[in-house]
Amino acid sequence: MVAGSVALAVGAVCVTAAPATAQSRHADVRSIVDGYVSAGAPGAMVYTKTRRTRWTVTSGTGELGVDDPIRPWDRVRVASNTKMFVATVVLQLVGEGKIALDAPIERYLPGLVRGNGYDGSKITVRQLLRHQSGLADYVQDVLSDPANGDHPWQPADLVAIGLSHPPLFAPGAGWAYSNTNYIVLGMLVTAVTGHDVGTEITDRLIRPLGLHETSYPKAGDKSIRGPHAHGYFAFPGQPVTDFTELEPSLPGSAAALISTGPDLTKFVGALLSGKVLRRDLLAEMRTTVPAEGGDYGLGIREYSLPCGGVAWGHAGNMPGFDTITVVTEDGRAAFAVANGHEANGNPADLRTAAEAAVCEDDGR
Repeated sequence: MVAGSVALAVGAVCVTAAPATAQSRHADVRSIVDGYVSAGAPGAMVYTKTRRTRWTVTSGTGELGVDDPIRPWDRVRVASNTKMFVATVVLQLVGEGKIALDAPIERYLPGLVRGNGYDGSKITVRQLLRHQSGLADYVQDVLSDPANGDHPWQPADLVAIGLSHPPLFAPGAGWAYSNTNYIVLGMLVTAVTGHDVGTEITDRLIRPLGLHETSYPKAGDKSIRGPHAHGYFAFPGQPVTDFTELEPSLPGSAAALISTGPDLTKFVGALLSGKVLRRDLLAEMRTTVPAEGGDYGLGIREYSLPCGGVAWGHAGNMPGFDTITVVTEDGRAAFAVANGHEANGNPADLRTAAEAAVCEDDGR
């Protein structure tokens, strides 16, 4: 999810949880992270791990008015990183024979995707997962009015907002990132399991993998429980506000997850190692198409690294928090977060910091 403009103060800089040589060894990453804060984000942090080391670079603050840098264990709203979890659950259900990747969504949710040029009998589960469905995004409509966060939303109502716009293209004929796809996929999970998507994510992924700082909040639970950074946002023409509390049913199965860097890098590492999906399903997940921001598979991106090779993961942007997770197959991983957009209203380019972190010589 992506949202509007914000201008925020610059905070203090520090490097934590690293050896004594951290100032010199992580200078490139530190410079990038400092740049996010200089550009307007109140705080930023990169958590990095390899098979042998863990280190963190942080700048600014996790709460305006307090000298309190964002720490690796601070929970944040990780926005579209949620899509990796939803896609994984869908693929597990494919493995159980409850969903067919190339079946039309009409088979499971009859009548949901219909009208205004849409035909659910021609849009497959695979196309929804890979953003090739042509469904228009609902997000800009709901973010245009701050009052939309004052009450819980039903997923079908969010889908209806997306479908009120004409199709972006015929199914399979293009690629366009749309959060509406993942609201539909959350409804799909509920339709075939009888449980809401948050319950399935919790029972299938969060608990078995020991992701103790990760949660899928229920509708109406606007808070972030436990240690957390504050998120900041400004609607156009309005002052910067603390946007930490958010109605979770608004981002829903597209972006509602709360987590930390250690948990997200652990999840993606387990996914890539074959501990979460059957190998054939993992191969399906990692079959990508060209896409803006990194080639896109089934709910996961492939990032070409400046040092060679690739990493896998996802980014997330929403009011209050920008995040990205990247993990390589040899065990290098990074998670970056900024708790507010830059002064020009754009999300921080966290991919730059995360890639620099995994590319840095880790002393192996």
